[in-house]
Amino acid sequence: QVQLVESGGGLVQAGGSLRLSCAASGRTFSGYAMAWFRQAPGKEREFVAAISWSGGSTYYADSVKGRFTISRDSAKNTVYLQMNSLKPEDTAVYYCAAGRVATRFGVEYDYWGQGTQVTVSS
Repeated sequence: QVQLVESGGGLVQAGGSLRLSCAASGRTFSGYAMAWFRQAPGKEREFVAAISWSGGSTYYADSVKGRFTISRDSAKNTVYLQMNSLKPEDTAVYYCAAGRVATRFGVEYDYWGQGTQVTVSS
């Protein structure tokens, strides 16, 4: 089992920045690929970013490429999502997930956090 706890969400103005954190506990964190997904009200969950278990490969949704950065610190068992140049359409609940392979498909992830709310005002 892997337990995931997100933090760092909040209210920010358009153009601002936030850094989300996802702290992992339980089984070996370093063996898992990690990802961020988000879900806005009335919409389906969508892929945001993923990082391989080694940290050597990262993947982004086109909508966030160039604005968001995913990273991981294995010593702290934590994955981060740095979000810059935020837009109102980034408003959503953000979830981190752990799985065996870094992929944009949510069904491939075995463990999920409870989510953290990000609200971007215009």
